[in-house]
Amino acid sequence: MDWKKYLSNASQNLARFRKAAPDTAKGFGALSQAALAEGAISLRNKELICIAIGIAKQCDDCIGFHVKAAILAGVTREEIADVICVAMYMGGGPSFMYGAKALEAFDQLNA
Repeated sequence: MDWKKYLSNASQNLARFRKAAPDTAKGFGALSQAALAEGAISLRNKELICIAIGIAKQCDDCIGFHVKAAILAGVTREEIADVICVAMYMGGGPSFMYGAKALEAFDQLNA
């Protein structure tokens, strides 16, 4: 998968949805900002949690967007791999497959 192209397409889809349902989109955006705000858990750790949940829920979009954000937060490839291991432990074979996608996304988006 070409993650940059994939996320570009996903962003276009989200932009169309924001026009169709602006209040709901704004509400979700506010929830996102509040949930990811620095607090007892750092932004980098919150992004790792988001990646693990994206893997467990088998959400390519979530994996891509949160891997990209994790890179900006300074997460390393080793940390991504560690999170994939935990997601695999909790989610079994499907998490293994989506974890491999997350590592691929990291490698492409960090290039």
